[in-house]
Amino acid sequence: MKPYEKLLTDNKAWVKEKLAQDPAFFANLAIEQTPEFLWIGCSDSRVPANEITNTAPGEMFVHRNIANMVVNTDLNVLSVVEYAVEALEVAHIIVCGHYGCGGVKAAIESQSLGIINKWLLNIKDIYFKHKEELSQIEDETKKVNRLVELNVIEQVSNLSKTFIVQNAWAKHQRPVLHGWVYSTSDGILHPLCRLDHSSPMDDIYKIKS
Repeated sequence: MKPYEKLLTDNKAWVKEKLAQDPAFFANLAIEQTPEFLWIGCSDSRVPANEITNTAPGEMFVHRNIANMVVNTDLNVLSVVEYAVEALEVAHIIVCGHYGCGGVKAAIESQSLGIINKWLLNIKDIYFKHKEELSQIEDETKKVNRLVELNVIEQVSNLSKTFIVQNAWAKHQRPVLHGWVYSTSDGILHPLCRLDHSSPMDDIYKIKS
């Protein structure tokens, strides 16, 4: 059996298992989605959002890209955030990075990686912003992992400054923003930061209702 054929076979087994547990599972799932969470995570195959949070289909709206970035010129992520906040009315947005992130590691190296260089430039800017702290870390793994944390915190900050979140905070006092990091070595999620409508922010970024 070819690898892709196994995926189709396993899909049928999964459907059979779900129907055995709840005959109306797919009928109910097809009606609508009402997720409480938007997950913005890394595309890394070792960090599946639903599996590591033990959430079922329909409970989490998911967007993934290299190094879990929220870039204010990226129409993809902004479209996802807008739909999640305005249409789905999610209560929480989680930006989740992971230790050992290849994208973050590549950002502090000097290799030419083609089009991805433009994307990683955003992480290089974060490194430059925290260069004094990061230059004190001699161990390369620890340095990468600290930059992973700083990147998550920066992306939550970027998210808080979007007109989408600012509008929602002014009108509805939601969503709450969370920055987490996942450890692939033990499977544990570690909270790093949290922002909501009452969090202090310079007036230049605020949109009033």
